[in-house]
Amino acid sequence: MTTRSSNPSDEIVHAPHPPLTEYYDSEEDRRNWVGEQFNKTASDYDRMERILGLGTGSIYRRTILGRAGLKPGMHVLDVGMGTGLVAKQAVRILGDASKVTGLDPSAGMIRNAKLPAGVTVVEGRAELIPLPDARYDFLSMGYSLRHVSDLSVAFAEFHRVLKPGGKVCILEITPPQGKIATALLKGYCKYAVPTLAKLIASNRDTALLWRYYWDTIEACAAPENVLRTLESAGFVNVRRTVDLGIFSTYLADKPL
Repeated sequence: MTTRSSNPSDEIVHAPHPPLTEYYDSEEDRRNWVGEQFNKTASDYDRMERILGLGTGSIYRRTILGRAGLKPGMHVLDVGMGTGLVAKQAVRILGDASKVTGLDPSAGMIRNAKLPAGVTVVEGRAELIPLPDARYDFLSMGYSLRHVSDLSVAFAEFHRVLKPGGKVCILEITPPQGKIATALLKGYCKYAVPTLAKLIASNRDTALLWRYYWDTIEACAAPENVLRTLESAGFVNVRRTVDLGIFSTYLADKPL
């Protein structure tokens, strides 16, 4: 487990990574480009996720949510819900789908979400959550941090919608330590998975999106700066855990 460092080089994070001009021209173009890709490729997302996660994604998500303190009776907001992969595991822990709300900006992802009856779905962005103050006990985000336009604004929104004592649990992939491990992961994520996508996906842009995923992982803000940005938004007990060297979980609490 790591906690935020006092290193003065730590910075508050706005855009999670520099513009990736191989895909779009500028930061202003990013949101539209990413949204279009998600809308076009949403029907392939679950299948590709199973390949990327080697079929272990559901168990891992449920384990992390439980480890982060999700318990029956809590009200959960899943930000960047996508096709509902984290929200479904939250329902399994809670035993009550009506206590889960999913938020996503992509109409395509929402259409392709396979959710238990009773989950509330809202179209919206992490940076401007169209929900009341102090409504939720637990806020999750699964592998969407890299697609937010401004982390400092999003984290302030997370703080606003959580009740005092509420918990944040952000799942993300971060590059491993060491050149060999990084090269192996890059080869798998940027080349092997997109190649498979070309063979099995129904949309030709799916391979492009999954190649883009690696580039966002590689370019994303340093974990220390993500932790500092959570703290600057008013969260306490800010920390990060890492599984298998690449699966990071950012955890934080809203003060009582």
